[in-house]
Amino acid sequence: MIEEKQEQEQGQEPLLRENEDDTNNKGGFRTLPFIVGAEALEKLATYGLTPNMTVYLMGQYHMRMTTASNVLFLWSSATNFMPIVWAIIADSLLGRFYAIGFGSIICFLGMILLWLTTVITNAKPTPCDESSAHCSSPTVLQFVFLCSSLGLISIGAGGVRSSSLAFGANQLRKGNPKKTSRVKDSYFSWYYASTTFSVIIAYTCVVYIQDNLGWRVGIAVPASLMLLAVFVFFSASSFYIKPDCKTSLVTDLVKVIVASYKNRHFKLSDGTADVVYQHNNGSSNIPPSRNLRLLNKACVVKDPQCDPAANGIATNSISMCTVDQVEELKSLLRVIPIWSTGMIMFVNVCQTSFTVLQAASMNRKISSFEVPAASFSTLAFLSVIIWVIFYDRVFLSLASRVRGRRVQISTRTRMGFGIFLSFTAMLVTAAVESIRRTTVAANMSAVWLVPQHCLTGFAEALNVIAQNEFYFSELPRSMWSIAATLNAIGLALANLVASFILNSVDVISKEGGHESWISSDIDKGRYDYYYLVLAGLSMANMLYFLVCSNAYGPLKVDTNLAEEENEF
Repeated sequence: MIEEKQEQEQGQEPLLRENEDDTNNKGGFRTLPFIVGAEALEKLATYGLTPNMTVYLMGQYHMRMTTASNVLFLWSSATNFMPIVWAIIADSLLGRFYAIGFGSIICFLGMILLWLTTVITNAKPTPCDESSAHCSSPTVLQFVFLCSSLGLISIGAGGVRSSSLAFGANQLRKGNPKKTSRVKDSYFSWYYASTTFSVIIAYTCVVYIQDNLGWRVGIAVPASLMLLAVFVFFSASSFYIKPDCKTSLVTDLVKVIVASYKNRHFKLSDGTADVVYQHNNGSSNIPPSRNLRLLNKACVVKDPQCDPAANGIATNSISMCTVDQVEELKSLLRVIPIWSTGMIMFVNVCQTSFTVLQAASMNRKISSFEVPAASFSTLAFLSVIIWVIFYDRVFLSLASRVRGRRVQISTRTRMGFGIFLSFTAMLVTAAVESIRRTTVAANMSAVWLVPQHCLTGFAEALNVIAQNEFYFSELPRSMWSIAATLNAIGLALANLVASFILNSVDVISKEGGHESWISSDIDKGRYDYYYLVLAGLSMANMLYFLVCSNAYGPLKVDTNLAEEENEF
């Protein structure tokens, strides 16, 4: 009960304060097409570069398979880590509107630099000498120029992704809370579906352009799309609710840790009647929750007679925090174990380089048309959209009619099932690769790749969308920026983990002079063994999720929705 009241207090406290009359004339559904559209165009532009980037680095920069994969892992990790940096900047300095705006511009500049690598002859190594089969490696300056372009793209994309989801939710803050809550549930799903649809276009149309019109045009197209994203977002500037920034939430969380350590010797009694806690001005004097009681020492007034905060009103002392700040850190710490369970699933999703080589070795012809190898990844994204449409428009509607009340599968159930499907996808991928190695690959239809991609897509749709809903419902409103970036942080760390697994398997499998399992020549490697390693990690992760889910306890839900929801 105490935690629910605190959640209500935090939910009612506006994260950002605006002029009341001005806000009433802004926001709403009319702004969402511009926000979601800009994010979708950013995804279309950046993801339009990733499928064939392995081919570009190996062909134009003469990198080995493992080197190119490591570059892409690090690039993806940086791209997914930058949102948390931008979230801090948005909350404490710029605000979400300017974070998205500046991020879009920086991302566009990065794409221009990457396009220049296709235009300027000296920006990349000279072509290989066919007579001697000698290929020169990129110089330091060429490599730095390439990394600078990729770095700017990562920085800019981080600004867009850090705030788009939360900025769109800010526009839906008006109206009946119960109705708004339902609208936001659909908003999260359709936001993810729309951006996923843009990725599908990137993996088909943009990839096709690169394969048939060359790199100069193939990279110019994403740059043009990013420029369009900048225009779309700023064109609705006058209609947005632009909340003001506040003190950095990360600073507040660090302050709680410091204050808890400084007050570590203070003895907390079991009773709360004689204990005075520091609160924000205007908030009710609700004591902190009893879980993680060590952190409660950060907000306790040790000497009510002498302490300047004896009246319970907040001060700026580094040794003293408010109850709200303590509860925010507790909320974040509680979700971290479940958050960590999504990492191995993201590791499985990151394996795009191998699937491109796998598809390239197989028969991809449909009549006289040959499907680009990189386009097979669109099957995963199509599966995401199919799941969103089926779940939001068919399953929930049908189940609600049958039960006579609103039905919704709990977030933890969907996350767990997504992890299971990810495990299944790795087993299927290993089986298909084993069959491909024992068959003449050129005669083996690429249709065999459909099940593994679809399973990966369904797994991602179930787990990632449920994660977003879980964070936004479990964390207080003041932490929405962090809630919106937790998935990106998980994906960033997953790329580093994927790089570590890749290098470890490469080193271990080459011992004794054997061919590496992840050889640049896919027919000499043993990618089926590599995928079995990922399947084993996924199985262990599934057991870990069950432990974390059980330890978490009951979810925080709104009282009205709790009466309607039913766990499947």
